[in-house]
Amino acid sequence: MSATSAAETTEATGTPLARLVAARRAAYRADVVTDDPPQLTRGSASRRLTDQVARVVMWASFGLAMVPLVWILGTVVARGYELLLASSWWTLSQRNINAADVGGGAVHAIQGTLIQAAVTAAISVPLGIFTAIHLVEYGRGRLARAVSFMVDILSGVPSIVAALFIYAVWVTTFGFQRIGFAVCLSLVLLMIPVVVRSTEEMLKLVPNGLREGSYALGVPKWITITRIVLPTAFSGIVTGVMLGLARVMGETAPLLILGPYTKSIATNLFDGYMPTLPTMINQDRTEIGLDSAMERMWATALTLILIVLALNLIGRWAARRSSVRR
Repeated sequence: MSATSAAETTEATGTPLARLVAARRAAYRADVVTDDPPQLTRGSASRRLTDQVARVVMWASFGLAMVPLVWILGTVVARGYELLLASSWWTLSQRNINAADVGGGAVHAIQGTLIQAAVTAAISVPLGIFTAIHLVEYGRGRLARAVSFMVDILSGVPSIVAALFIYAVWVTTFGFQRIGFAVCLSLVLLMIPVVVRSTEEMLKLVPNGLREGSYALGVPKWITITRIVLPTAFSGIVTGVMLGLARVMGETAPLLILGPYTKSIATNLFDGYMPTLPTMINQDRTEIGLDSAMERMWATALTLILIVLALNLIGRWAARRSSVRR
């Protein structure tokens, strides 16, 4: 008898633990020696069928969801790209251009949209990020629950309700004029909940081990948040900000109620009307029977899409450049 067989015999006749070890060794050797593939069970065929059906349904749903997106983008590009190829579209305004006239550009509306978006972001981003930090890092008790509840309410408020609220306060109560800054205030109400929720989710994804390691080294909490937590979640925060900007740049109700359209260049948020791309689209929509107005309408819509796309690409580039290297 070999030494291995003798050892197995001794283990088999020994304690229960020794017999269990011997049985596991024998099963392991049997699995190693056996070269036959594992036998499929009765349910394998049904599982494969279920997997194929689920895969087909998933791809079909994806394709069905892409149909309206591709259709809309294709229509806008096909009908609006010609005017964008002319340099006058990016350098001239619509001043002294009638609805039936051909010519002019959209520089006045582009400037107005970018100015309002920048001011809205300057107000919304700090408020949204600080609110999210409070809810995740400090929020306890009734105050945190009240803040979270108010953010949920703002998330479901239609844009026209936000515009009417600012109109009631800004114009009716205080007697101010309808100006571009009033539009920014209404857009702030729409952008803050997007920034808060996206930032809150990104902060929750930061591992607690990073915070605990910083605290163990004696680093104060506010430094831990600014030096560790926020840089780790920076890319997700930027994505949330870009989503918020994309939403407010395409809103029309606040612009129609608080910021009437003008065909001239106007960059002062506190004096007179301010043109934007959505209100320019609405202005040309009223003259939809004219070919020149329709061309400007499609070109303006394509311009707005390209600006939002460019801002998203810039945001992603900045997030990658500033992300934490692992």
